[in-house]
Amino acid sequence: MATKNDALARKEHEAVRDNVGYYDFTHQLLQITGKDAPEFVDYLFVAPLSNAPVGKAKYTTMLNEEGKIIDDVIVFRMDEDVYNVSTLFIKELMNWIDKHKNGYEIAYEDITPENTMFAVQGPNSLKVLNDLLDNSVDDLKHFDFKSNTVGDIDVNVARSGYTGELGYELYVSPKQAKALEEKLVEAGQKYGMENITTDVIVTSLPREKGYVLMSDLEGLNPLEAGYGWSIGWKKDFIGKDHLNRDEKPQKELLGFVVKDDVEIEPKDKVYKDGEEVGYVTLYTYSFTNDENIGFAVVDTDKTKIGDTVEIGEEKIPTQITERIFYDKDNKRI
Repeated sequence: MATKNDALARKEHEAVRDNVGYYDFTHQLLQITGKDAPEFVDYLFVAPLSNAPVGKAKYTTMLNEEGKIIDDVIVFRMDEDVYNVSTLFIKELMNWIDKHKNGYEIAYEDITPENTMFAVQGPNSLKVLNDLLDNSVDDLKHFDFKSNTVGDIDVNVARSGYTGELGYELYVSPKQAKALEEKLVEAGQKYGMENITTDVIVTSLPREKGYVLMSDLEGLNPLEAGYGWSIGWKKDFIGKDHLNRDEKPQKELLGFVVKDDVEIEPKDKVYKDGEEVGYVTLYTYSFTNDENIGFAVVDTDKTKIGDTVEIGEEKIPTQITERIFYDKDNKRI
């Protein structure tokens, strides 16, 4: 986790918040194709994906038969019958598809070896990309993607990221990755672009924005995770029968703030008035707010935002908050 006194982590965090940074953030990519691909991805994931335009991506979750989240992914609609799924658990995803693909005319392929992805994130990321790319990306909206070039290098550019800032992701063939990185570094020099090397890309930067990992979502359904907005209620999908949009979730993934420098670990219990009411999923340092922040799953019948609770055997006092600590109005991205 990021810590208060880590000077390099703070420098890199602030580079992305105030200027621009880049890093290799290659995920695993599974391509799903076939006549029934739109219908199948609609069944596999909770978001409505069959009506997404070509050139659009969506964040969504995949559920088991009990309605619990088993993966959270970004799905790109590459063509009418072609979808790319960005995941950290590609083997599990393929096994799940094998279990549920009967009756659907689809095929899938692990295309991870064909892709390297560089994230360029921060307020000046657009300036860097417009200096780098042959064609401007001024008109690229959030979660849009489009083909572009850097000389003879083919690049797919997505306006997305995991930092809570204006940002872009560049997908390129591994054979051309080194050449693209050299040109990216050159384009970023006049803006003082930093090469981000620390774990701020998965700790302080995304967590301030309320972004999650699967370790936060384990055992939750989308409503409990705060992702009711992502559900396509008009379509069928795996696990839908166990979700009720009209009922208050029994659990909720919320935030907390600790002013003092104390040790808190994932799975530490949360107590209210001496009664166990939840558990911690994340604890890290927020360089933007200069305070320790965390996520906790709590019982909604016993705990709400604003309540004072205690964490761990040491009974560390804190207050339950919203999960988003930075840019709550989404003006930055």
